[in-house]
Amino acid sequence: MYALFLLSSSRLPIAIGYEMEQCDRINPESEVPKYKQVVELIIRDIESGIFKQGQRIPSINETSEELLLSRDTVEKAYACLRNMGVLQSVRGKGYYINQISAYRKIRVALIFNKLSNYKRSIYYSMVNTLGVKASIDVFVYNHDMAEFEEIISNNLNNFDFFVILPHFRVENADYGSIIRRIPAEKVIIADRFPDDLKQYPVVYQEFENDIQSALSSGLPLLRKYRRLHLVFPPDQFYSRRIPRGFQIFCQVNNFDYSIEDKLEESALQINEAYIVISDDDLYSFIKMIRKKGWRLGHDIGVVAYNDNPVKEILEDGITTISTNHDEIGRLIGQMILTRDFKQIRTPFSFIGRNSL
Repeated sequence: MYALFLLSSSRLPIAIGYEMEQCDRINPESEVPKYKQVVELIIRDIESGIFKQGQRIPSINETSEELLLSRDTVEKAYACLRNMGVLQSVRGKGYYINQISAYRKIRVALIFNKLSNYKRSIYYSMVNTLGVKASIDVFVYNHDMAEFEEIISNNLNNFDFFVILPHFRVENADYGSIIRRIPAEKVIIADRFPDDLKQYPVVYQEFENDIQSALSSGLPLLRKYRRLHLVFPPDQFYSRRIPRGFQIFCQVNNFDYSIEDKLEESALQINEAYIVISDDDLYSFIKMIRKKGWRLGHDIGVVAYNDNPVKEILEDGITTISTNHDEIGRLIGQMILTRDFKQIRTPFSFIGRNSL
């Protein structure tokens, strides 16, 4: 069976006035600001019928005490709800629920091939962009066509939008026929631009061209090394266009090169550089060079695929080639809010650090 992860901001624990533990109400570790969490609490209470139209809600001070939040945080949340038209303030009396029917949230199905830091960034960026106007349910199909089809079939009528990242075990899998079961106006494709779905809105990478342009930006640093290696794990379903782009880059720039399935400690060579696609391979690489007593950026070089905060500090900085994951989520969120659907290629960058 496929995995369903309810990561939606609409799933934030509620409800105001309930006798629940504080940690079940406001999540201090969440990337969503506390005032937005309060906004979510009240909107969900409205949607669930706890608060009725025209009903007075707890005062700012009462809510502040109940949720163990500062008065300023709650006041900001109430002001946001008033600006949205959800609340009406009556001088000397407090806050009352305004119209209810106008506040149904947009429901979004975010369908991932797998969970990763990259996918996490897309999710949180969408949450921050959509705010209280939408809820997001995350599904994971594990690169499996049957699981993907089951997710779509079981949810055709449950969501206003389907945001789909199509990466399957088979490179040329016919997932387009499944996606076309969804009304076209509900679909946004992310991460890749399928040849048979060119009429759909999409925020995409061009894997073959992206790796060429990013490595070209780091050409002066790569010239330090006598040979380049791409470590490309065939069992993790990365785009096959990545090694094609790497090969073209090396041929155009006269590099000796190799493309390998996995790292072998005995094969590592001083004065050579490795472009590592998988994070697991990156961590193995670091262990191997530590064992040998080599220094990154001096004896041997490494470039990792897909940036994240850990790589910024690991080993005093790992050089990466990466798209902007937050930007992908932001652009998708904007399309949903504005209904201005486009086909947008995301920038792909070389981020130079000490490992090269």
